[in-house]
Order: sequence, then C-alpha cells, then structure tokens
Amino acid sequence: MAMKTGVIQEKKLFSEELGEEMELLVYLPSSFSPLYKYHVIIAQDGHDYFRLGRISRQVEELLANGEIERSIIIGIPYKNVQERRLTYHPEGSKFEAYKRFLANELVPFADSEYPTYQVGSGRTLIGDSLGGTVSLMTALDYPNMFGNVIMQSPYVDRHVLDKVKQSDSLQLISICHQIGEKETAVKTTDDQILDFTGPNEQLKELLEEKQTNYDFKAFDGDHKWTYWQPLITPALKKML
Repeated sequence: MAMKTGVIQEKKLFSEELGEEMELLVYLPSSFSPLYKYHVIIAQDGHDYFRLGRISRQVEELLANGEIERSIIIGIPYKNVQERRLTYHPEGSKFEAYKRFLANELVPFADSEYPTYQVGSGRTLIGDSLGGTVSLMTALDYPNMFGNVIMQSPYVDRHVLDKVKQSDSLQLISICHQIGEKETAVKTTDDQILDFTGPNEQLKELLEEKQTNYDFKAFDGDHKWTYWQPLITPALKKML
C-alpha cells in the first residue's frame, strides 16, 4: 500500500530582522486537521531536508506508526552557499539577525497560521553542518522558545564551545547530537579542509557535563546526506 503524503505549502514571510523576504516550505502531514495541536519542526537548509533528507516521508511514516507526536515541518531554504554562510556561521554578518528572525518572526508566524502548542517543548530545531550550529546557538539564546535541537554534524568552533560553557539554560533544552567518525577532513564551502570530529568530541564532553537530556550518536561515515538521512528518523523518535 502506497504511503499517504501530505502537502507542502510555499509561504513568504518578510523579515524585518534580515530586511528581506524569506521563503518557507511548510509540510502538513496527510492526517493534518486544524482540530488538533501540532509540534513544529523547524529545518534549516529547508530544501535539502525535504529533497536529500526526505524528512516529510520519514515524519509521515513515524506518524502512521504512532511513534512521534503530531507534527508539521517548516523548512527554511537558503538562497545560495555564500548567503548560507553569512546566515548560519557564528562569524557571519547575518548570524545574529537570523537567530532573532527564528525567535521573533518565524515562531509568531507559525503560531498564528497553524494550530501549534506554543511552548518551547513543542518546537524542534534541526540542521546539518552549519545549520546544526545555528540551531544550537538559537536554542541557547531562546531556551524557553526552542526546547529541542537535532544537530547533524554541526560545525563547532570556539564561539560554540564558549557559548555552551557560559550557558546556564542547557537544562531547558533536549539535544540530539550526531557526528561521523570519519569527518576529519571536511571541505567547507569557503574551501577550507577542517576536522569536524575532534571539535564535536569537545562539544560532547561539555554537553555531557552540563546536560541531562542529551543524546549522542557517532556514526561510521563522513560529512554527507548519505549518512544524515537515515539518522533523521531515530532523532525524531527521541525528540518527539
């Protein structure tokens, strides 16, 4: 029997914080009904999560099996690779504004347009690589708004480690953290070769010290969707 599919709505939201119109992809599952409340999964790299991560299909399957709570997905696509770096990288010129956009504009939009839970535990930020970085950093800034973070092979630098060290709000956030054991020479979009595995191990040690709701998974692979895609389902099961 073919699995039912929901609908993807394409929405536009003008961001005062970023000074530009943001494209949103909103997935409503096949069982969607305005009579129920929904958990909101907010995906950075929106197109990638739908196309390469097949997140909507995985959510549909989990819902059909009763393995996660009712959820909708809001994917935020990036315009191009350069723009993505400016927005998601801790040193990017739009990084602070993007975090404010998520908290001050996207959340109120979602809560006004859809029947959401309107609490931090009813929202999950998910992202891969730099998308994972900005997801974690946003939740640390707004721990009452974003209760769950799924980061797949996040980029980790001193900004991230310092922020985690200084944070006194980690107890409010549940974190699912995945990193490949072979991510020791990752070619980044600005043509550097970086070790992701080592800094992620440092992040893991810090989070284990400070965090109670923390799930870590080291997988046998490198910095690719081939490995991230099958890890979305177990991460969502843990979070939702």
